[in-house]
Amino acid sequence: MHVRRLFLLFFGVLLAGLVSCNRQAHRHPGKMIFRYNEAAGLVNLDPAFARDLPHIWVCNQLYNGLVQLDDSLHVRPAIARRWTISPDGKTYTFYLRKDVFFHDDPVFHGKKRRVTAADFVYSFRRLVNPKTASPGSWVFDDVAETKTGKAFLAINDTTLQIKLKHPFPPFLGIVAMQYCAVVPHEAVTFYGNTFRKHPVGTGPFFLKNWVEGVKMVLQKNPDYFERDKSGHRLPYLDAVAISFLRDKMTAFLEFSKGKLDFISGIAPSYKDEILTRTGQLRAKFRGRIKMLKSPYLNTEYLGIMVDTTMKAVRDSPLRLKAIRQAINYAFDRKKMIKYLRNGIGIPGNKGIIPPGLPAFDAKADYGYSYHPEKAKQLLLKAGFGPGQPPPVVTLATTSEYVDLCKYVQARLNDVGFDAHINVMPAGTMREMKAQAKLLFFRASWIADYPDEENYLSLFYSKNFTPNGPNYTHFSSPVFDKMYEKSLSIVDNKRRRKLYRAMDSLIMVQSPVVILYYDEVIRFVQKDVTGLGINPVNLLKLKRVKIGIR
Repeated sequence: MHVRRLFLLFFGVLLAGLVSCNRQAHRHPGKMIFRYNEAAGLVNLDPAFARDLPHIWVCNQLYNGLVQLDDSLHVRPAIARRWTISPDGKTYTFYLRKDVFFHDDPVFHGKKRRVTAADFVYSFRRLVNPKTASPGSWVFDDVAETKTGKAFLAINDTTLQIKLKHPFPPFLGIVAMQYCAVVPHEAVTFYGNTFRKHPVGTGPFFLKNWVEGVKMVLQKNPDYFERDKSGHRLPYLDAVAISFLRDKMTAFLEFSKGKLDFISGIAPSYKDEILTRTGQLRAKFRGRIKMLKSPYLNTEYLGIMVDTTMKAVRDSPLRLKAIRQAINYAFDRKKMIKYLRNGIGIPGNKGIIPPGLPAFDAKADYGYSYHPEKAKQLLLKAGFGPGQPPPVVTLATTSEYVDLCKYVQARLNDVGFDAHINVMPAGTMREMKAQAKLLFFRASWIADYPDEENYLSLFYSKNFTPNGPNYTHFSSPVFDKMYEKSLSIVDNKRRRKLYRAMDSLIMVQSPVVILYYDEVIRFVQKDVTGLGINPVNLLKLKRVKIGIR
């Protein structure tokens, strides 16, 4: 045991040394190795637990599902080569490829193990099984599962059928999530609780080695089923190396030296080093790296509790629609993006639905822009004017967003509010928000799947916390009726027209104050091609190539 620990320690130090080598030395002759850092670390390679981006990213290299999203968020074939949907929208039939095999693993005793429809039935039933305790079990809440398991049906080896309780147009987008990846029952049974570090999937890469907290190496799957337009088998890369430097500034320095191939996002520690105030690369980086930007399905907002059955709400000025609208008019979102985020993000002058989704309309006649005079007029309308004490509001936030919230606070006070900020730990704030104990709070919503319904569900009255995402306790019979109707509309154009009407209603009632729509931003070494970018910030490496410097 002591010898094993000593070996692992030595091996970890060796791998750490490999991370710090120069860009030329880290490449084996004739090999392409893509390297990135994951500051948050990785603990589980089981797709049933792929709930955050770090784990989603690595699972996307190791596994496949029935379908996948392209960079425009269109649903494309993966293991399912095609599918049909019944006229009533409740039965999905998937026709599978015959050339998809699980990664080679000792559990298969040297034989190639082909994926069948029965493997998907197993994987999906495992996902919803309470014993698995997957955070993704909700994805099949609308499936008409019965004791006989007929909701997931393997008609034969290459035909899978899924039955829903009621029509749900976003369902294909949900099935594209990593939660829905296929896994072999042999590996899950054999490895048990250690399957998290012995992943067996079908993806373009398989796990070669992993020293937790130090480095992970994924190696090219020589039997991967997807090919490019020329018939060349994917992936192009020979390997992917992931380091786990916790400090983002340290990772940025490694990237700037060419020792990492890309970094994602912009951290306060280095945003001014790499970007100008207007969001452009600084001169010293131009020609050395590439910057990729895309709308991100992430809406940052301020939530306002509007449930007047609660005494705290009845005693608060936030119960008044005019007050909520005044907050919306009180601050300049364009300046906020420019000076606090170095130009990264799109001012939130429309509704909750972000750019990147078809129902977003940049020319929509709803939403709010900077208009301090209107804010003052609305305060007067609400009964707060000369001779009256100003409306007192307290905005809850975490330390990460203090600067942004201070900017909003200052602008609110400029138009006549008495605004305060309450900074609290992220865990405390999350718990209080779920328990409806916060009247005014900073929040964000990152889409679980690429459909506008995911955002509008935040305001459906049956989704009140703690069991649902309606943190503002907004309730409107008109909104609920439109929301329920949208779930039965299969035609995309008709459904999106209804989505816009719902978005407009929300903005008039103002249970939220939209701050900005986030953007995906990636910095890539100039010799990296084929990386791409998409509104869900999914990392796709199967088409990436690295040139020789």
